[in-house]
Amino acid sequence: MFTEKEGLRLGLVGWVKNTCSGTVVGQVQGPAGMVEEMKVWLSKEGSPSSRITRASFKNQRSIDKLELSGFKTRF
Repeated sequence: MFTEKEGLRLGLVGWVKNTCSGTVVGQVQGPAGMVEEMKVWLSKEGSPSSRITRASFKNQRSIDKLELSGFKTRF
């Protein structure tokens, strides 16, 4: 919920999901600067109850057009 709110605040699209192992996975799209800001937030702040020990971002690439719409939390 907090990650979804931050993504919307930054004008990003995508999704996030908490896994049963206690990690978070997702996909984020938008202006490069805002995506970088989201990565910093995910790495250092996160939701109030989170305990961040490591952040890893994979499969990063530039896209010409957004492939998603909205920002949602998946369950």
